Amino acid sequence: MPYRSVPIEPETQARERKDLAEALRGLRRASGLSGERLALRCNMSQTKISRIETGRALPTVIDVERILKALAVPDEVSDELLRLARRANVDYASWRAYARVGLYHKQAELKALESSSRVMRHFLPAIPTGLLHVREYAIETLSPTVDSDPARDVLRAVQARIDRQAVLDDASRSFWFLMTEQAVKWRRASVGAMAAQCAHMAKVNRKPNVEIGIIPQGVQVPGTPMNIFVVYDDRLVTVELFSGEVVLRDPRDISQHLSLFDLFWSHALTGDDASAFLAETAEGFMRQRN
Repeated sequence: MPYRSVPIEPETQARERKDLAEALRGLRRASGLSGERLALRCNMSQTKISRIETGRALPTVIDVERILKALAVPDEVSDELLRLARRANVDYASWRAYARVGLYHKQAELKALESSSRVMRHFLPAIPTGLLHVREYAIETLSPTVDSDPARDVLRAVQARIDRQAVLDDASRSFWFLMTEQAVKWRRASVGAMAAQCAHMAKVNRKPNVEIGIIPQGVQVPGTPMNIFVVYDDRLVTVELFSGEVVLRDPRDISQHLSLFDLFWSHALTGDDASAFLAETAEGFMRQRN
């Protein structure tokens, strides 16, 4: 767990990003290089170097590696700054913080992220994602579950979630939804809502830009589905926790999650097999209702 002991409070994040920008600017000045010369050595634009050094742009770990190599920074200094860069590329936001400003704001943030991405891969070991929800199921999943959950405007958040689903009709974007059998069958709502939810997912799976995969419970998989995560293109990964959400931007973290997605996908039912599984599960819930 590479980020288990990293402090990711907002104040710490802001300070570490400022420290990184100042350290890179100081090293460049100490080397006697101008911003233009450094940009040439790094194959970056001078504007990007300036934005990194002033803290207006957060550099990736690879950006920092290129800058440090161009400046011939000693290994011990380089190692420390790379650790700082990795920490700076991790964000955390609690659900409590989102609830304070309204969970519908989170839906707007997700809508913007989806609108700026071409390929989205959702790994869903516990529950289908909001892009696949029917209204009653969305109400259940957005309602508080324990006393410590923050209050929220559920109906407004549900409507914002339903409105987001229009992006699935944009044929220029591709969506991959990978679920476990447990995620499909977990009784998160009434049997009627569960039946409607499964039937809806089978219908969505017929969209030309959507692929749904389901890993059956009896299949042996050489990996453990620990967290819900979403990979947006090759730009960032969001990882969902009980308390909030972590955002990872380090290319190595993105690559690892893409590899994990491919591993689990290789053991999933897909295409017509996935649709048949969902339809059969919907029928099973309907029989329970009757």
